Amino acid sequence: MASESVTELTSDTFSEVIANSTVPVMVDFWAEWCGPCRQLAPVVEALAVELGEKAHVAKLNVTGNEALAQKYKVTGLPTLLFFKGGEEKDRVVGTTSKDRLKAKLEALL
Repeated sequence: MASESVTELTSDTFSEVIANSTVPVMVDFWAEWCGPCRQLAPVVEALAVELGEKAHVAKLNVTGNEALAQKYKVTGLPTLLFFKGGEEKDRVVGTTSKDRLKAKLEALL
């Protein structure tokens, strides 16, 4: 479900991407069976294209990566976590507007 602009993360790549990013990272915790997640996917994609190199946009399918979802206390989908310097700085649960997500990422730039 990810594209050129959005990185698909797994339990194996998550920590490395978060820790090594020199720009803010937004991670979309989603699942294929989640209707609101599918609804939000084009918004996440558009944001990734719009921000380009200024921020890193990634997706993590919670199916198969349940331990990470538990670690970050993701209890509802979609959940978007915002990281800077390897640490979670903010989160949004549920669908939202591209402008709201962009504002949260820009606050971390």
